[in-house]
Amino acid sequence: MKSAAFDYVKPAAMAELFELLQSHGDDARILAGGQTLLATLNMRLSEPKLVIDITGLQELRGIHQVGGRLYIGALTTHTEIENSALVSQHAPMLAMAAPHIAHRAIRNSGTWGGSIAYGDPAAEWPCCLCALDGHVHLQSPNGSRKISATAFFIDLYTTALAPDEVVVGADVPMAGQADWFAFDELARRHGDYAVAGLAVAASFTGTVAQRVNLAFLGIGAIPWRARRTEALLAGKTLDSATVEIAVASLKAELDPLPDLTHSPETKRHLATVLARRLLSAAHASRSAIAA
Repeated sequence: MKSAAFDYVKPAAMAELFELLQSHGDDARILAGGQTLLATLNMRLSEPKLVIDITGLQELRGIHQVGGRLYIGALTTHTEIENSALVSQHAPMLAMAAPHIAHRAIRNSGTWGGSIAYGDPAAEWPCCLCALDGHVHLQSPNGSRKISATAFFIDLYTTALAPDEVVVGADVPMAGQADWFAFDELARRHGDYAVAGLAVAASFTGTVAQRVNLAFLGIGAIPWRARRTEALLAGKTLDSATVEIAVASLKAELDPLPDLTHSPETKRHLATVLARRLLSAAHASRSAIAA
């Protein structure tokens, strides 16, 4: 299929972008990397009268440290995150997750901010942001604000983004020596949407987990944090007995939505497979450091 006809504008400044959004309202769509928008246009799932190309707004690019957090601009591509030395050092979960995103051509064009704004519950960046207790940075003609990632994602493809706001970036805390991170997902083929995925952000004293954040993708309508199981793991050594208790807790806590080819039971099983795998890896890693 081909998209419906639309007008195209490439603003040179944020002020121009906000003027366009205010004057065109719901008839406008923002083009960043285009890896989601272009597909929805061609399938006529979206028929805007105006497409606003924001790729000329250089202030929305870049990766840099701000205090104790790592800030990533909205137009930063998946490949730039994957190859960034700053990300590898200070936010290793993102470096782990990036190779799971589709294929190289898509990673070269798709953007951090586009993925966050779209809010796909099967996407990697929203899941990682929730696991890392990240913040989404928003800007409107009236100023800027930031919101926690877990509050930003509200429902299926629905976020806290106001009609006159745009995602300008997001930040995550910089990793410390006590922190441990992992990301993995299960898909039918590499590059396909994940059937289930898990991001783990943990903090340890020796081999004792002080905090274990578990964020799942592909399970619900939004990136999903397993709060009850997280609370159960706090203050515990993640030995095999504790891991099995956590798996049992997840089986009771998880309420997956089915997709076209996988039942809730299948997704629940795969999610617990990932949890057992990553929590066991966390224990092995911390035990090796403590030895």
